[in-house]
Amino acid sequence: MDGKKITSAEERDLIDSAERGEWVSTGDVEARRAFWREAAKGVLDGKRQRISISIPERDLARLKARAAEEGMPYQTLINSILHKYVEG
Repeated sequence: MDGKKITSAEERDLIDSAERGEWVSTGDVEARRAFWREAAKGVLDGKRQRISISIPERDLARLKARAAEEGMPYQTLINSILHKYVEG
């Protein structure tokens, strides 16, 4: 580890699982990154306003894991999900 403090048991479980080699590739990572970069462009091009939300730790841990799979920061993934939702 790089000395960062793990903030929840669930995050520790995710790290332990990865270190045991239980994670598998989800396919063409570069293509998925390109897809999500393109999806995030629409979100990032306009004016932005900072907000604060509270979500369950379990959901946040899953979002972080999914964002890592996609090769992006979890905030970008959340922005992309919200943008897709409001755009229909």
